[in-house]
Amino acid sequence: MVQTAKNILMGSRFKFGLIGKNISYSFSKKYFTDKFQKLGLNTYKYSNYDIPEIEEFPFILYQREDDFQGFSVTIPYKQSIIKYLDEVDADAEKIGAVNTIKVTEDNRLIGYNTDVYGFQKSLETLLQKHHKKALILGTGGASKAVASVLDKLNIEYEFVSRNVSENSLLYSILTQQIIEEHSVIINCTPLGTHPNIEDAPSIPYEFITDKHLLFDLIYNPSETKFLQEGEKRGAIIKNGLEMLELQAEKSWEIWNS
Repeated sequence: MVQTAKNILMGSRFKFGLIGKNISYSFSKKYFTDKFQKLGLNTYKYSNYDIPEIEEFPFILYQREDDFQGFSVTIPYKQSIIKYLDEVDADAEKIGAVNTIKVTEDNRLIGYNTDVYGFQKSLETLLQKHHKKALILGTGGASKAVASVLDKLNIEYEFVSRNVSENSLLYSILTQQIIEEHSVIINCTPLGTHPNIEDAPSIPYEFITDKHLLFDLIYNPSETKFLQEGEKRGAIIKNGLEMLELQAEKSWEIWNS
């Protein structure tokens, strides 16, 4: 059962943080800081830990004044963080990516993936009967969560990557036929994130139609160039803000369960 605000205040742990790289723009710090204020959790703190390499993660744990209750994990460490964890939830282990870490009372680190929950809840209300195949742009940790959701929804998918791989298509080989057959296209890359708002995945946008659904995990800006190109052609579009809010609430539930 999730603890009430009063119960949380009685606990000894009150520090949370985001692990990532180049995360000054991050949604999480403001979201949780505002949440703590609304709940009256005045001794709670959420900080960004912007580290150039994942090998610095242990130093965050050991050079601290306060106990941690949990961490969020973002690009590019959702996969590489796993080696530092004591346990990984079965779903997160299957996906191969972690975006939430719970610190137990005996200081064990347990990894979870709440991106799956957030993405599924955000996507499924938009799906139509003809949305049977998808392209997943990018092959990082977020793309693994997206693929897991598409499996659950019985939507076939292909990964698209800049690098040659048996398990993905190259951007350079995307044809009109491929785009038309895959009516759901999901951007899991950071391309287009503020301040680089003119960037976008290199796909042939001229073949997008009003049958397509374009979903961008980016939320800043609210409408990326990727989404703008879809909107021009009548596609359904959605950014990653609701997904982030949903996954954040699921993380909060895990931290306080």
